Amino acid sequence: MQNEGALVLFSGGQDSTTCLAWALDRFGRVETVGFDYGQRHRVELDCRGALRAGLRAIKPEWAERLGDDHTLAIPVLGDISDTALTRDVAIAMEAGGLPNTFVPGRNLIFLTFAAALAYRRGLRHIVGGMCETDYSGYPDCRDDTMKALQVALNLGMESRFVVETPLMWIDKAETWRLAQRLGGDPLVRLIVEDTHTCYRGERGPLHPWGHGCGTCPACELRAAGWRRFAEAV
Repeated sequence: MQNEGALVLFSGGQDSTTCLAWALDRFGRVETVGFDYGQRHRVELDCRGALRAGLRAIKPEWAERLGDDHTLAIPVLGDISDTALTRDVAIAMEAGGLPNTFVPGRNLIFLTFAAALAYRRGLRHIVGGMCETDYSGYPDCRDDTMKALQVALNLGMESRFVVETPLMWIDKAETWRLAQRLGGDPLVRLIVEDTHTCYRGERGPLHPWGHGCGTCPACELRAAGWRRFAEAV
């Protein structure tokens, strides 16, 4: 893999930061892309610079492999969405069984834009933090969606992209353990202190598991995973 390149969907959250470390451990050239779509928790994008600098400081080979960062503005996604991630409304479950934090088509759009960028940049692997083990039930995070999208992207762009989802079958506790295996305590501390996951966009005080409101679904998943991780250390 050292002769191949990867593009990581990098939001500034726990999962995408772990995925970025995973990619830096495997590929010879790694670039990152973030998406500004009018999300309520846009503060996550502001975390990315410090995280990239922190990752460079952890391992010299990571510093050598980490390439350009890209931010793509796609405000139309927020314009056509009526969700708790794009509007200042209470987070709740909807009648169909999905939380109103689900942004329809978000990962489909992200991966399509990422593939177009990867095509131009000569990067074959597209890495995302999608997971269907410890998640909110989003259908665009499922493994079958990722496999189907990989086929569609390769057909539509006459390419051989590989959509990599290293977190697909692990829970949040194992995501913390993966970070520790990849970068030791320095990476775990970087994720705790500098990433952002809270759906409400609240930094607030530093909890043992990181910043956030502590009560939204994203914070609850992250905190529960941390507790299981910390108990096993």
